[in-house]
Amino acid sequence: MKAVDLIQHIPNLSTFKKYGRVNRVVGLMIESQGPESSIGDVCKIHINSSKNGYSVILAEVVGFKEEIVVLMPYTNIREISTGCLVEGTNRPLEVKVGPELIGKVLDSMGNPIDGTVLPKGLRTVGTEQDPPNPLTRPPIHERMEVGVKAIDGMLTVGKGQRVGIFAGSGVGKSTLLGMIARNTNADLNVIALIGERGREVREFIERDLGKEGLAKSIVVAATSDQPALMRIKGAFTATAIAEYFRDKGLNVMLMMDSVTRVAMAQREIGLAVGEPPATRGYTPSVFSILPKLLERTGTNEHGSITAFYTVLVDGDDMNEPIADTVRGILDGHIVLDRSLANKGQYPAINVLKSISRLMNHISEEKHIKAAERLRDLYFTYNKSEDLINIGAYKRGTSKEIDEAILYEPLITSFLKQGYMDKVSLVESVNELVTLSDGGV
Repeated sequence: MKAVDLIQHIPNLSTFKKYGRVNRVVGLMIESQGPESSIGDVCKIHINSSKNGYSVILAEVVGFKEEIVVLMPYTNIREISTGCLVEGTNRPLEVKVGPELIGKVLDSMGNPIDGTVLPKGLRTVGTEQDPPNPLTRPPIHERMEVGVKAIDGMLTVGKGQRVGIFAGSGVGKSTLLGMIARNTNADLNVIALIGERGREVREFIERDLGKEGLAKSIVVAATSDQPALMRIKGAFTATAIAEYFRDKGLNVMLMMDSVTRVAMAQREIGLAVGEPPATRGYTPSVFSILPKLLERTGTNEHGSITAFYTVLVDGDDMNEPIADTVRGILDGHIVLDRSLANKGQYPAINVLKSISRLMNHISEEKHIKAAERLRDLYFTYNKSEDLINIGAYKRGTSKEIDEAILYEPLITSFLKQGYMDKVSLVESVNELVTLSDGGV
């Protein structure tokens, strides 16, 4: 920053610091008398412990009770006691961003998890930003290659499109994200692992992402043992990093696993603050934070963020509150089907239950017609599958079913893809069109 720019900020600088004192700690919440602050401000709690000496932990203002400031810490609160000094910063959480972060694994505060020091020359950005103005968002007209045949062929995604991946546990969400991260032609991947088991973070980086994927990725990890606020901030930090590179003119791929755990963390905070539980125990703030987070991605006048958000559906119930809300916000959804996974079809994408709302606007006519034809054949077979399997259907009864029986193994073969296989978008479309034209 130039000296002239710094001089302009001098009149806005505060010449004194604001302090308060911890009154009590109730569950996850810290209540303090002061300091004067606003919702979202970061405060420093100064601790003098007989065991570990002096330390400072960060907390965020999440509410007020009359003149009491309600804080939630970013880390554990074991050593906080009444009378601890609370220093207000009058600033929200900010992180350091820059190209030097590519290839690194960060926590929700933007610090490297491996204990190394952040590189110099990074720029400070706020984790919470407003979504782009709807009138400045360029229309999506260009396809984004993800390297997965079932998606590129049947559910084509555009640059700047936001898609949900809906599945129960253990159906292959992380594996699919790893395939996309390795195979996509995006300029950069930003991957947010929210609420994951600690064991899974390293496994995802080494097994699913691999060296090739990590070399063009920035990973933000907030494991399930961390406080609810850290899990939420992990999602916002990853989005802020993606926004920074989008504003530099890049086509960014943002992958978040999972947005459901972001909602669960917000529910945890809402209940602790005193919000009434609404739909299935989720507080009203959950349904207000989701559009604020999800609408930040997409296109702007500089670049694009193509986003994949995984949604963990309880008991494979696609109509549970979070899944229903996210599906209404995003530009398409990909459903992973447990029955397909049980049959050994990976990725276990159910193309009949999935949709890309922009495919018809960004794909060529022959591609669209080929995808529609194979979808119709696949639907016809699935509708009659029980009759076929028990031998109740006699060949020759229906021309459509006979054709569907002929095509079904070929369509299934097209939808299958090896974990390490990479297929370009052009190859996927050509194979799809050839199959549709009778390449049986």
